[in-house]
Amino acid sequence: MGTAFSIDTPVKVARYGIHSVISLVDDTLIEQMRQFYCEKEGEHYTPITKYDEDYRARRITAYLDLVNRIVQRQFTELKASAFEPGTEITKYFEMLPEDSVLKAAWQHMLACTDPKLKADLQKSLRDSIAPGDINVNIMTKLDRNSYTATGELMPAEYSDALSALRGYAQSTLQSAIVFSAGINRRLYTYAEQFKEFFAKKGLWISEYRVESGLNCGGHAFATDGYLMGPILEEFRVKRLELVSELHKIYNEALKLKQRIPFAKPHEVKITAQGGIGTYREDRFLREHYGLNGTGWATPFLLVPEVTNVDPITLEKLAKAGEKDLYLSDVSPLGVPFNSLKDSLSDIEKDLKVMRGRPGSACPKSHLVSNTEFTPQPICTASRQYQKLKIDQLNALELDEIEYKRRFDAIVVKACICHDLGQPALTINSIQTRIPGFTAVCPGPNLAYFSKIATLKEMADHIYGRINLLNDTPRPNMFIKELGMYVDYLKKDITKSLGIMNEQKVKYFTEFKDNLLDGIAYYRKLFPQMTDESVEYRTKTLNDLEACHQRLLAMVEEFAPAFAEPTTAFLVA
Repeated sequence: MGTAFSIDTPVKVARYGIHSVISLVDDTLIEQMRQFYCEKEGEHYTPITKYDEDYRARRITAYLDLVNRIVQRQFTELKASAFEPGTEITKYFEMLPEDSVLKAAWQHMLACTDPKLKADLQKSLRDSIAPGDINVNIMTKLDRNSYTATGELMPAEYSDALSALRGYAQSTLQSAIVFSAGINRRLYTYAEQFKEFFAKKGLWISEYRVESGLNCGGHAFATDGYLMGPILEEFRVKRLELVSELHKIYNEALKLKQRIPFAKPHEVKITAQGGIGTYREDRFLREHYGLNGTGWATPFLLVPEVTNVDPITLEKLAKAGEKDLYLSDVSPLGVPFNSLKDSLSDIEKDLKVMRGRPGSACPKSHLVSNTEFTPQPICTASRQYQKLKIDQLNALELDEIEYKRRFDAIVVKACICHDLGQPALTINSIQTRIPGFTAVCPGPNLAYFSKIATLKEMADHIYGRINLLNDTPRPNMFIKELGMYVDYLKKDITKSLGIMNEQKVKYFTEFKDNLLDGIAYYRKLFPQMTDESVEYRTKTLNDLEACHQRLLAMVEEFAPAFAEPTTAFLVA
């Protein structure tokens, strides 16, 4: 959800028992939000500046502690409210799914006519509820090193990711930290230094979340053609084997640390997210794959009660169709980024190019990584980098077409680490020294939602009580992902046509074969969706065949990109 969109979501939903996640990327935004909420809640605010020792970790700790205090106060008030229409505690129970044990108990209380028994039931209900978790996220790839004022490299623990981890560890939260977007060995190694993460058990990963590589929001980390369904199937079939193997490794590590091993594994949750759009899809994932939970994110961009989206962007999102949501190259990380056409960030970026001053002032520098021109890393979206790169380009004396292609590849990069934080500032009228222009990163699933909804309406949609989908024909989530992978492969091959080699041919062939394996898996899976109508299952199988034919046509069109077809491929 970027940085701003869910920066204060726990303040908005945690009291209702809803879990959410705060990104720890942008400590400047975090400090601005801490000042805002201190003033709003009547708490004293003492600034933590960039000149203070360990300021990044301290900012994060202070904000998380503040959010925790606010949520605890809110929840105390909610528990004390009356069981009457329109109250906070009534809203808590109304939003629960229909198969919830708590909801059944609440409905039993409402039907009770004995005053004493009703009072006892109400007390029991109040004692049974809890606020949602205030979880946090560290995007592991964003781990910029820190330097002193004189340009000297600081110790590793002051890097962005490690500082964020320390800030969370030292907070009062009792929740989970979500590591996303790859491996960061020094971050994972650093985690064992905090007794807060051990809880007398040692470090244990409590949840493995499978997210669609392309049918998601934010950065899109595509697999090599491995589709979500087959991945979930492997977790379903090999879950006990996975837990057993992890437990063995875990105990071996405990022994090396002179800690007591455990006789049996701790709990492991398997969850999924990415493109879920209906109650039936959600239920099928939970029941067929035995998932412990699912995640919904993108649709909540249309719920102002939950996320921060400025009015102009909110209107654009509500009107967005399939063609308005696309994978862009704007991210300085060099990873495809889900974008909205004509976002305020894109408009401002293009205006800077037209004015002859492309690039950003780079006010936050969280995405610095390039050392092509400078000893210390700079960001490829920065004005400094783009000027140097364009100067280099001008010296090459290229033809007009090739010049434009390379020029566009330079100036397409956007200052997303700053612009993703802008909506929270706009919504809360927070002034900032360098203005931002909202960047937004919805998943493709948003094309099928248009209504600006309340929290209760979105909960009702998720649990099948109402339907918030618009009239745009929406494919099954697995079909949507498959189609995106076919498009992704075609685009990747097209870019590589002039530089094809044996390694690329091997990669494209494996990618194609993985897609074909996924298609074969879905042919057997879709008929098992018995909660869906016969018409739905028939359409989904037809959509699957259409994707298959598109893939085969592409393989024929770009034959040099693939190795000789195997017997298995011919049968498929």
